[in-house]
Amino acid sequence: MSAPSLAATGRRKNAIARVNLAEGSGTVTINGRALEDYFPTITLQNQLLAPMTLTNTSQGFDVSAKTTGGGVTGQMGAIRLGLSRALIIANPEHRPILKANGMLTRDPRMKERKKSGRPGARKRFQFSKR
Repeated sequence: MSAPSLAATGRRKNAIARVNLAEGSGTVTINGRALEDYFPTITLQNQLLAPMTLTNTSQGFDVSAKTTGGGVTGQMGAIRLGLSRALIIANPEHRPILKANGMLTRDPRMKERKKSGRPGARKRFQFSKR
């Protein structure tokens, strides 16, 4: 069941996460901190653990993730994608379940760059007719 390296990378906006799976009791650590400490809201915790809930592997693996860049939601999305990819490496039979629930789709939306001659990406300076 276990592959030699159960590691995968996930990205979302400017956040990058490297996720490692190891057989264990289900503990989740992010950047050396507990899940509840790193993501204090229940919503973010549930979204992050969704791939494990869908595949019924919550108690089978210990998850450790290193994440950089972006904000809280972006980092959560990056870890979730990396976790989904790592679960597929562990057991390829999980792929249809995760794919059907959108856990394997890399969200391509990024912040649009600021354009020269404008205050933002699309905003214009105030127009004065006279």
